[in-house]
Amino acid sequence: MNEPPAHPTPMIETHDVVKVYADGKVRALDGVDLTVGPGEFVAVTGPSGCGKSTLLGLLAALDTPDSGTIRVGSHDLVRLQDSDRFRRQAVGLVFQLHNLLPRLTVLENVEIAMMGSDRPRGDRAGHAARLLEGVGLGAMADRRPPQLSGGERQRVAVARALANDPPLLLADEPTGSLDSRSVATVLALFEGLRADRGVTVVLVTHDGDVAAAADRIIPMLDGRVVGA
Repeated sequence: MNEPPAHPTPMIETHDVVKVYADGKVRALDGVDLTVGPGEFVAVTGPSGCGKSTLLGLLAALDTPDSGTIRVGSHDLVRLQDSDRFRRQAVGLVFQLHNLLPRLTVLENVEIAMMGSDRPRGDRAGHAARLLEGVGLGAMADRRPPQLSGGERQRVAVARALANDPPLLLADEPTGSLDSRSVATVLALFEGLRADRGVTVVLVTHDGDVAAAADRIIPMLDGRVVGA
């Protein structure tokens, strides 16, 4: 008798997640249930203040929930002992503001993300160079961020987020300050990461056109997931 096919372990699984601020007066997340499979590209949407960025911060272990459970891969984030190590190994982060160091070269900005990792120091520059090639910026490795366009700086930020080969990429409004051509380039880059490397991508955006590039849209309102 043939065994039924095994269901893949979710990359993200949350149950009844609650996060409150201001001594309980502000309920940023109000019982969030969410499942994202490995290799999915999903967009979390909703108006400002709906809780989408708060959710992303919890998935990155930048904060902890007041109640509920959060699992990312094999990690139980509620019981996580070393959040810095988790972020180095399991998560890449991209924000609307790229946060590159202006005095470092593009290559050094990517390489610096590997400090504290298990990658040998002698291998870091070569790995950073390959990542820059992957985002189409190999020829700009020696430039500094002020010499790049906004779209180019955001592509450097994506390369930096991938420096430690994370299985999950979390992006918070990464296209919010870009022109339409750069938006298309960054979205194509995310799709390529999912297709070529199996990276799970969770993109937070208020822009419906950007969200449409994802496999699945997860709308939020008043701290709740209202459809998926």
